[in-house]
Amino acid sequence: MSEILLKNALTILTMDDARRELSSADIRLKGGVITEIGQGLSGGAEVVDVSGCVVTPGLVNTHHHLYQNLTRAVPGGQDALLFGWLQTLYPIWSRMTPDHMFASAQIGLAELALSGCTLSSDHLYLYPNGVRLEDTIHAAAELGLRFQPTRGSMSIGESDGGLPPDALVEDEDSILEDCVRLVDAFHDPAEGSMCRVALAPCSPFSVSRDLMRNTAVLARDKGVMMHTHLAENEEDIAYSLEQFGCRPGEYAQDLGWVGRDVWHAHCVKLDAAEIALFAQTGTGIAHCPCSNCRLGSGIAPVRALRDAGVPVGLGVDGSASNDAGNLVAEARTAMLLQRVAQGADAMSVREALEIATRGGADILGRPDCGRLEIGKRADIAVWDVQGLASAGSWDPAALLLAGPTTVRDLFVEGRQIVRDGHVQTINLEATISRHNRMARELAEAV
Repeated sequence: MSEILLKNALTILTMDDARRELSSADIRLKGGVITEIGQGLSGGAEVVDVSGCVVTPGLVNTHHHLYQNLTRAVPGGQDALLFGWLQTLYPIWSRMTPDHMFASAQIGLAELALSGCTLSSDHLYLYPNGVRLEDTIHAAAELGLRFQPTRGSMSIGESDGGLPPDALVEDEDSILEDCVRLVDAFHDPAEGSMCRVALAPCSPFSVSRDLMRNTAVLARDKGVMMHTHLAENEEDIAYSLEQFGCRPGEYAQDLGWVGRDVWHAHCVKLDAAEIALFAQTGTGIAHCPCSNCRLGSGIAPVRALRDAGVPVGLGVDGSASNDAGNLVAEARTAMLLQRVAQGADAMSVREALEIATRGGADILGRPDCGRLEIGKRADIAVWDVQGLASAGSWDPAALLLAGPTTVRDLFVEGRQIVRDGHVQTINLEATISRHNRMARELAEAV
């Protein structure tokens, strides 16, 4: 693998253990890792001038539904709460094919890459018409992003009291068999891995207790992580109390769904006891602020979670519940929501960026990512702060107050994925055209 030297960065936000910020500094990348950081470095097969730029670790997206890029701004779901929104979209999603999944994943991942993301999780929980998880895995590999796909599942349909239509649920034995197949075929636990698989029943209102419990047993037997939605809004809490006789955190604990190998999406409505439980067990949370705003779910108690020691990362969530996949914009929204809820000093720019980088990496079990240190993976975002968005800024590193929302350059495992604001690894224009055609066809079919 080639050696690259990033020269003359205005500021490097390392997000290392000391949270060092380096001025007029350089970074050397070789063999997929960072081999040197300092001033006045020389040599290297390729030199990339990053003068006038802020350099950060690549951002980490801990929760997404990439397939939803084909159903952005669907009229029937634009103003609906979570459950009504799902019921509007399920019939559309039931028409999707492997080609839809591949194209939508590439669009979603390209959008993430342009917003500084180098590592993304994805939660795919419906498998109509021959769809398989590897449809998204192949899309990520072609684009070149580090990927953590999760084998989602739904097993309780409408006829059994669940939310999804019966056509979108699967037999639980078949789900578990496919989980084994996918882990054996695609999960790479090694440091520097480009693909790790996790297991992820969709939510407590779409799978059985048995599937939740059996998935946890299987995941731990295989040494992979676990993910699901939890405590997203008031409807979610009411469902848990009515159906299970307990709050979501209690339900998760009873079924083995707490621990450092578990991360839950949303958790907007956790109470103090649940926060304490997650802190004690090291259970992670994927905070999805824009989606929570879009669906009116509320403001997650991120300040309380962080203060208690709960691991927190960021997620853009599905593009049908966010309508965008810009991770640096998500970090800004996370910061602003905590300030709205608790005052202007509730969250700083640096803390929000920490959540978006090493915070997310740690939740996904990737301490080799999310920070710029010697020996860590060469996943790097370069932000040009000489343009309009930063004009007049006294602190160019305060990207979330005055900074670009698109990277100039992006490196994953030392490979340049974005150069001068353009994706290098796929024909993005052709992919967008194909994707738009598929979306039109779905709309016409419905």
